Amino acid sequence: MQWAGKAFGGIVGLIAGGPIGSLLGLVLGHQFDQGFGDRLGGGARATGSARTRRLFFETTFGVMGHIAKSDGRVSEEEIRAARRIMHGMALSPEQVTLAIEQFTRGKGPAFRLNEAVDQLSRALGGRRDLTRAFIEIQLQALIASGGLDRGKRDLLWTIARRLGMGRVELAQIEALVRAQQASAASGQRSVQSLEQAYRVLGVERDAPTQDIKLAYRRLMSQHHPDKLVSRGLPESMKANAEQKTREIRAAYDQIKAQRNFS
Repeated sequence: MQWAGKAFGGIVGLIAGGPIGSLLGLVLGHQFDQGFGDRLGGGARATGSARTRRLFFETTFGVMGHIAKSDGRVSEEEIRAARRIMHGMALSPEQVTLAIEQFTRGKGPAFRLNEAVDQLSRALGGRRDLTRAFIEIQLQALIASGGLDRGKRDLLWTIARRLGMGRVELAQIEALVRAQQASAASGQRSVQSLEQAYRVLGVERDAPTQDIKLAYRRLMSQHHPDKLVSRGLPESMKANAEQKTREIRAAYDQIKAQRNFS
């Protein structure tokens, strides 16, 4: 079975859709195209990057199914959200079937969540971009289905923690996901409240001004479109990176206006 990086760019970029999702999906897809293994499943030997790729795909849908079933039933909205993610990858019918199989496996009583997440964590080897992409996909599925209740939020936090992610980072990703959804719905920049702006930057509301400036510069440095292009992001994908920086800048501008600093 042949796999292309664009499938993974699609899952994060089209479905996650948010600033982080679009950018990380594109970077992830480009990384796959630049050197990830070409074979997956069947009798192929999946090692190194190919194994990471396989685990990312399988664990994404397995965990998605497990979270959906964690309250005892899988709603129609959750099924539709999962299918939108699957089809958003532009997968072949065979690949969609595999994704559905993994989602179904995740719903089953034999699915070992902690074991699956720990295995993925080892394969990712501390790569933050892939970890964030994985968590964002789970968040998008939950938010799109309206299923982010207390129980599922706690379960997602448990998963994020096993992957080495803290609450602040998780909250920041959620803020960006919700911000992009609001932007898509309104056609305008999406930061709509001061609280959300602080969450987008990943800082507390009472953080010193210098810390806010540092957080903003760090995020812009990490995700600036021109820098990413210079590191290997295809020029054709620059517009998606620019969307991310717009969300960050919108949050920063709102905080600056409220605090009256330059």
